[in-house]
Amino acid sequence: MKINRILLLPCACLAALALAATGASGARSSVPLKVGADWPGTGGDPGRARYSPLKQITRENVKRLEVAWTYRTGELEPEKRTTIECTPVVVDGTMYVTTIRARVVALDAATGSQKWSFDPATVSPRSSLLASGGVNRGVAYWTDAEAKRILFGAPDGRLFSLDAETGRPDSAFGSGGAVDLRQGFDRDLTKLPYGATSSPAIYRSLVILGFSVGEGPGPSAPGDIRAFDVRTGKIAWRFRTVPRTGESGSETWEPDSWKERGGANAWGGISIDAKNGMVFAATGSASFDFYGGDRKGDNLYANCVLALDANSGRRLWHFQTVKHDIWDYDNPTPPVLLTVRHEGRAREAVAQVTKTGWVYVLDRKTGKPLFPMVERRVPASDVPGEVASRVQVIPAKPPSFVRQRIGVEDLTDLSPEANAYAREWFGRLRYEGPFTPPSLRGTLVVPGLHGGATWSGASADPGGILYVNGNNVPNVITLSEAKAGSGYRYAVTGYNRFLDKEGYPAIKGPWGTLNAIDLNKGEIKWQVPLGSEPELVKRGFKNTGSHTFGGAITTAGGLVFIAGTKDEKIHAYDSRNGALLWEAPLPAGGYATPSTYAVGGRQYVVIAAGGGGKPGTRSGDAFVAFALPD
Repeated sequence: MKINRILLLPCACLAALALAATGASGARSSVPLKVGADWPGTGGDPGRARYSPLKQITRENVKRLEVAWTYRTGELEPEKRTTIECTPVVVDGTMYVTTIRARVVALDAATGSQKWSFDPATVSPRSSLLASGGVNRGVAYWTDAEAKRILFGAPDGRLFSLDAETGRPDSAFGSGGAVDLRQGFDRDLTKLPYGATSSPAIYRSLVILGFSVGEGPGPSAPGDIRAFDVRTGKIAWRFRTVPRTGESGSETWEPDSWKERGGANAWGGISIDAKNGMVFAATGSASFDFYGGDRKGDNLYANCVLALDANSGRRLWHFQTVKHDIWDYDNPTPPVLLTVRHEGRAREAVAQVTKTGWVYVLDRKTGKPLFPMVERRVPASDVPGEVASRVQVIPAKPPSFVRQRIGVEDLTDLSPEANAYAREWFGRLRYEGPFTPPSLRGTLVVPGLHGGATWSGASADPGGILYVNGNNVPNVITLSEAKAGSGYRYAVTGYNRFLDKEGYPAIKGPWGTLNAIDLNKGEIKWQVPLGSEPELVKRGFKNTGSHTFGGAITTAGGLVFIAGTKDEKIHAYDSRNGALLWEAPLPAGGYATPSTYAVGGRQYVVIAAGGGGKPGTRSGDAFVAFALPD
């Protein structure tokens, strides 16, 4: 019998939850928030287009931007290579951010002065097992015109509801303002990393979360998408991303391989279409990332764009971007919801950027691709026990925004020595083009594990143009026999990048790009190098681009703002042609996505300058806001 894969509740409870979700069960209804003077969500609007209608800052005056204020968290520990990946949320002149240690802080958005601070570490009980090393990417704001709440998913596996004006936990929510997210499962998660690293999504009176879980070999927490009542913290629905025997999608798995299976998780967050009552999520690979011999099959609903009914969690449609993922090719960011002109008419669409560098443009109601798809025959695995999918499906349009294949002619030209080193390493690796499976001898993975696109995602303007930064940095993945008694067959030797002896990518640049993609036509409009390597600039290499972690926003002023580069700068590009119009130094790398807002008639652009992280530059603890001179 097929089982509807939502949390099974008595009918009366389901009816009550449906009423709560529409606001009909109570006297008050939630108030929808819109991007304007405010930036009310980390993605800007609920569809995460990261577009602002503000236009005080323009192509003509952007060069006059100056630092308006700087806020420092006071948590800097340089030796730990900490980072900040938070996108600030701004509502009614107050900014809400999360810090290095996952504190929630409210700031005066005009001055940067602190209003209040909340530290989840002061609230017990808490777990020492942190998802993704404790990183957090921001909060959600909810109001019903009377109550105002900040919803915050802590990396230690708790969901908090805080009074937006005071920072105090809401005593009516969960237990003393917190919900233990490890509860509600039929197995013990107390010894597994589990938590929300991306900001929650809000639909009416529901708060909806994807989760970060362990993706290595061995037991891992489930990647289920879950919704909770925003006022009480009670669970409303759940969608299991790894189906159990007899459930829809289970036929794409080896029998019983779902048991203790983790991954397939929407760790990048959730997008909301409130008008149509739809939730959109993009899932990552099933665990273990690099060996799937114990999960033979395509593995739904891993590596999928998922459309769910927002009130019930029922699956409406899915589209799988990678079959039987063994490359850690997670869909790293929630879909962007936008309207495009396709075949002469407006179409509500979903745009999913990927680590593989392809953009999947799907009809929002049906999930059908707007552009033709191509079945590509890909190499077989030579690892004992592994059965890789022999076919992957990619869009005919738009073209990939990063390299799909490299040869000897594409190896580094920084010096003869660097080239010789790269040639020798390249010659030892297994590499047969895109989707070459991991191997025991070592496999070159192009695009690399950081994309293509990363968790920082994309931005879209009302004209159907998508702006996304991409990486051209390959990885080398090598499997090894696991230790006896470990309970699994293979491990991975590390997340190694294909670098030369100096630590630069062992292929020609640009290693990082900013791309404008016309989703109406399925064409790349422009592509420019993004960032630079400061030491190489001194040696005359100016257009190498940079490994990039941090996304773009776009504005009605005709600008694309982005930081994310190892040269520790924030940049403004002309959205028409990619011309660099302005850049400014930051106190540390801005490995986060900025936001823009207005207070008192003055437009600001703010970025977290936390440095550290995967790019490995110096760490910082600052939020920096820029504005035109008074």
